[in-house]
Amino acid sequence: MTESSKNTIKKRIFDIIQIGNKNDFISRSFDWLIVIIIILNILTVFLETFEELARFNPLFKVVEAVTVSFFCVEYILRIWTACYLYPNKKGIWAQVRFLHSFDGIIDLLTILPFFFLNGFIAFRMLRVVRILHLFRVNAHYDSFHIITSVLIEKRNQIISSVFIIIVLMFASSLGIYSAEHEAQPEAFRNAFSGIWWSVSTLLTVGYGDIYPITVIGKIMAIIIAFLGVGVVAIPTGIISAGFVEQYTQKQYSDVRFSDIKEVGEILVDDKSNFKGMTVGDVGSNYNIRILVILRGEMTIVPNELLKLKKNDIIIVKTDKILKTG
Repeated sequence: MTESSKNTIKKRIFDIIQIGNKNDFISRSFDWLIVIIIILNILTVFLETFEELARFNPLFKVVEAVTVSFFCVEYILRIWTACYLYPNKKGIWAQVRFLHSFDGIIDLLTILPFFFLNGFIAFRMLRVVRILHLFRVNAHYDSFHIITSVLIEKRNQIISSVFIIIVLMFASSLGIYSAEHEAQPEAFRNAFSGIWWSVSTLLTVGYGDIYPITVIGKIMAIIIAFLGVGVVAIPTGIISAGFVEQYTQKQYSDVRFSDIKEVGEILVDDKSNFKGMTVGDVGSNYNIRILVILRGEMTIVPNELLKLKKNDIIIVKTDKILKTG
């Protein structure tokens, strides 16, 4: 087999195991296969915890072994094709880059628990990480992309609201400890007991396992409960406003596409959803093909993994007029 043929096969495997190529039936089928195998693996681990199903444990072990074997093959293929995922890295450095990337770590943690199942409890707990594999599969679809975009765009406001929650949590825990410690030394033995109570109250969960009995404690609990309603509403309002902005921007971007019949140019600005998206995402989500990217004085020939930046001018082509909505 020639070097050119090997590279062609490697590139085709890379295209198949990559996520989000909606125009490639085999690639989409592979994505669905991954989802089915992950769900089957998690369901098997879940069913193993039922004593009533103990007689099926040999079958569960076989299913888990088959699914983990699939994960191992996929992991090896991703390492092998890492040079296409990181075209700026050469040779083994692309593979090293993948190994310590988020996807690489998640893939590795998906496999490790099977081989260390009877070892430390930390390895057994890593089974849960397999669920995160589903997030990687869904990473390039519209719904997940909008969620992550909102969280990234509103991260400063969300961090500020979380800081307020933490301050109120510590203040209320120390206050309730001071008010209730003498009356309930067993329930409020230290400030940590107050933290448990303050979290359940501020987040309006109210488990009821620890509650104040003194007058001062009850008054404090009423105030903290009211503050909790407002505290929960702050991040909720921020995220909701972010979703509205994202959908508004998407509709605005779609309107701009209605003027493009064959070939046109688009400026990637703050009002466009394109900033930070890859060329492949733009093509699959908006049914357009990016021919050239003008970035400052550079003219870039795009590839599917290249990310667009602010002030890029993209030359696009579409076969038909795109409709809004």
